[in-house]
Amino acid sequence: MILERRMRGWRTFLGIVAGLVTIISCSAGVSVAGETGSAPPMWKAGVATAVITPEQSMWMAGYAARTKPSEGKVHDLYGKALSLQDTEGTRLVIVTTDLIGFPREFRDRLEKAVGERYKLPPASLLLNASHTHSGPELRDWRATQTWDLPPEQVELGRQYAEVLLGKLIELVGRSLDGLAPAQLSYVHARAGFAMNRRAATGGDYTIAPNADGPVDQDVPVLVVKGSDGQIRTLVFGYACHNTTLSDYEFCGDYAGFAQQYVEETHPGTTALFVAGCGGDQNPTPRRTMEWARQHGRALANAVEAALVASPRPIRGPLHVALDEVSLELAQPNLEELKQQAASTDKYAKRHAEGVLQELEKTGRVDTTYPYLVQVVRFGDDLTMIGLAGEVVVDYSLRLKKELTDSPVWVAGYTNEVFGYVPSERILQEGGYEAKGAILYYATMPTPFMPSVENRIVNKVHELVKQVRSTK
Repeated sequence: MILERRMRGWRTFLGIVAGLVTIISCSAGVSVAGETGSAPPMWKAGVATAVITPEQSMWMAGYAARTKPSEGKVHDLYGKALSLQDTEGTRLVIVTTDLIGFPREFRDRLEKAVGERYKLPPASLLLNASHTHSGPELRDWRATQTWDLPPEQVELGRQYAEVLLGKLIELVGRSLDGLAPAQLSYVHARAGFAMNRRAATGGDYTIAPNADGPVDQDVPVLVVKGSDGQIRTLVFGYACHNTTLSDYEFCGDYAGFAQQYVEETHPGTTALFVAGCGGDQNPTPRRTMEWARQHGRALANAVEAALVASPRPIRGPLHVALDEVSLELAQPNLEELKQQAASTDKYAKRHAEGVLQELEKTGRVDTTYPYLVQVVRFGDDLTMIGLAGEVVVDYSLRLKKELTDSPVWVAGYTNEVFGYVPSERILQEGGYEAKGAILYYATMPTPFMPSVENRIVNKVHELVKQVRSTK
């Protein structure tokens, strides 16, 4: 009798607890077992994918040391689009690609096309490149001249860009056509293979592993479920160069493998990778296919670890903002340019000659750069920031520290990749990310001024304030 009364007491206690769990879960907008779909969906989502691997051999992006076009592929390269719409009809389309980056002109053409065809506002299009160095060349035409590409390769690149533009326009449309009730949540984990690559050597900074340098090993994850509670899409990011490989086969590198592994683990789910502020971070170790696969597995495992945690529901409304900020470039130094023009390094020589020719012709060079900043606000539950160029990790660390009222996801390589975006610290230290890289991109005559960091961060704060005020 005593045992029976105790059992009845425990059953009563467990019933009360179960009831409380149901109440708490429903009040948080989270479906529980047996009650899938009980809360009205606050979102619609649609996803689409397209193979964007070149159909023929062509020059590959990222390494000036390459001497010939591609030779086959490890796996296909993909463009993927996730469309989101809140209850008020505001839309966002995130487009991710297994490419090194986009010139501004390409972003402008895509923006115009999807605006005319699908009535998508410019601020509602977020275009991100994984920055794989094992994809086709797709950058500013001036860079192709700098690298002495054969004319036929320049033409192949132009043709590929036209085909790609058509595919991405269609991709955005398919993702919008697929909009259906969905649930969104956010969670994050960590992966440890990114390492700072700026090492102080002999009074200068060279590209080498630096285990003591700043790093952001966060793996943010956006989970998109259907109204049935099943995962449909997983968007995840990481702040690290996508440069394990340097051979002649098309490949998404570690980010491509990570997406592949996530999709294999979750059949029927589409995985999208968003590159973070990894301008001064390298996957470590590098240079072999096995390491590319292992880093991809490590990143995919981090996504799985995040899913084990309790995702935070994302509610609306959705607010988007996109704007330019004018960044200051250093004034040209004539003596330095003349010395550089006499260099035996063909890239240094060519860059200096180009700047000197422009000065002789017009008496000036551009000393500002129009820089794109994008902010997406998911109610009070997530703020996503998109920064153009190869952004160094200082920006991610600083913005996460300064913006504290919601989780913050900072993406680099967004909307345009024109060169490196150094912080004030890195400009003071010098090295490749501060100055050396402008010789290869050929999009800027001189390095940034130290004001670059505060101008970008201030614009981010301005846009965050703007999307907050539109609640």
